[in-house]
Amino acid sequence: MTIHNLYIFDRGGSCLFYSEWHRRRAPGIPQEEEFKLMFGMLFSLRSFVNKMSPTDMKDGFVSFHTSRYRLHYLETPSGLRLALNTDLGVASARDALQHIYSNLFVELVVKNPLCPPRAPVQSVLFRQRLDAFVRSLPYFGPKNPNS
Repeated sequence: MTIHNLYIFDRGGSCLFYSEWHRRRAPGIPQEEEFKLMFGMLFSLRSFVNKMSPTDMKDGFVSFHTSRYRLHYLETPSGLRLALNTDLGVASARDALQHIYSNLFVELVVKNPLCPPRAPVQSVLFRQRLDAFVRSLPYFGPKNPNS
């Protein structure tokens, strides 16, 4: 199982943070364009799921998958949006996204007076702790090609 990358967007669609670990293929477009496309897709999927759901969904849109990867999604009450791309072997990364938000982002970015609100995250400590947390997850490593 593998983690490919993580996006953190504010409610307005600005990418506050991006990191990648086992991304095998470059997107072929400038990074800013990739961020706009990803946020637009998340916004549209969330809206679609909310409108088409036959029941009142508590969590709403939490993930989707293609034939190649799964995107795990968390939206906070403040409108922060976290998207984690993994391979299909990761059934749910909801707890990991909750931990990233509550224990890392809030503690090391939101509560840090040196990190301006709604600005791209420049905290080296946040990046280091996030990287250590992601690498500690049981599904971090690249998929075994022999399996």
